[in-house]
Amino acid sequence: MAKYKRSIFIINPKFQYKLSFIICSFTLLATLIYPFIIVDLFDYIIELAPDKSAQYLESRNQLIGILGIIQLVFLGFLFVFSIFLSHKIAGPMYKLSKHLESIRNGGEARDLFFRNGDYFHDVAEDVNATVDYFVNQRQEDFAYLDEVSSYIANLALVVPEDKKPVLGEIQSNLAKIQSRNKED
Repeated sequence: MAKYKRSIFIINPKFQYKLSFIICSFTLLATLIYPFIIVDLFDYIIELAPDKSAQYLESRNQLIGILGIIQLVFLGFLFVFSIFLSHKIAGPMYKLSKHLESIRNGGEARDLFFRNGDYFHDVAEDVNATVDYFVNQRQEDFAYLDEVSSYIANLALVVPEDKKPVLGEIQSNLAKIQSRNKED
């Protein structure tokens, strides 16, 4: 299996942006407690030393500002990381969808492979096993149709003339079905 380089990271924008937004929102909500703790801590310190309250207020505001900037940078990195993480989910699902669409449109039923590091390798294995099952079933069905066709050809030799058009139509339809197998 050839290695594939990721060049497009937004495969399913609706899913990927939504997941990234949810992760960043929960992180933001979880970390909003820290500014409140810092404000309460500084308020307590100011009560203990009211003569230095201006100094403590300035320090508190600077600390909150620095934490706010750090929080924004962290959320930015988390958003980008979430996009990369969601790509390992959206990419395989996109490839699976395209693979199944190709088979539906008459393409060859090849094995499905996901890149190393992607999720859902077990799904690819299940899809491959299912496709193999259907291909084998189809081959068995067409082999049986060949057998039925030869039975009908033999039967046509002993059937009365008024029934031969029906057998001819059955033979014609079987030939159409068998030609689809030969095209694949």
